[in-house]
Amino acid sequence: MKLRDEIKQTKPFASPEEEAFLNLQRTAEFLRAKSAAWLKPWDLSLTQYNVLRILRGAGSSGLACNEIGARMVTQDSDITRLLDRLEKKGLIERRRDKHDRRVVMARATRQAVTLLGRLDAPARISAKDQMGKLSIGELTALNSSLERLRS
Repeated sequence: MKLRDEIKQTKPFASPEEEAFLNLQRTAEFLRAKSAAWLKPWDLSLTQYNVLRILRGAGSSGLACNEIGARMVTQDSDITRLLDRLEKKGLIERRRDKHDRRVVMARATRQAVTLLGRLDAPARISAKDQMGKLSIGELTALNSSLERLRS
């Protein structure tokens, strides 16, 4: 369905750039909602899932809050509160850095790593379901275009 029809816009877009920008936003929201839906049974938001994946990748040494924020797919202005919620669920542990007491390190718990292990296959299936309408060539071109937009 054309974006104009989806958003019930009767006038033409001001430019192809405006149409592409709005189309990208609409699509991102659509994909975000679909991803949030498959995470709901595990009581995780997309942002929490992203943080847990980052911390799993960091290993047992964990990461400082600012480093977690820098690696996130979507930015969150309140990393501390996000980590508080994950800690309350028993999915992360935090400790002060031995060399700089101002730095708080976070790491995924064994429970989080186990949970992520269970979520790996559903995540791959979700990505295939959402992006599977595009060919490998189209996905390669899309990735290249999106990276160029961010550069």
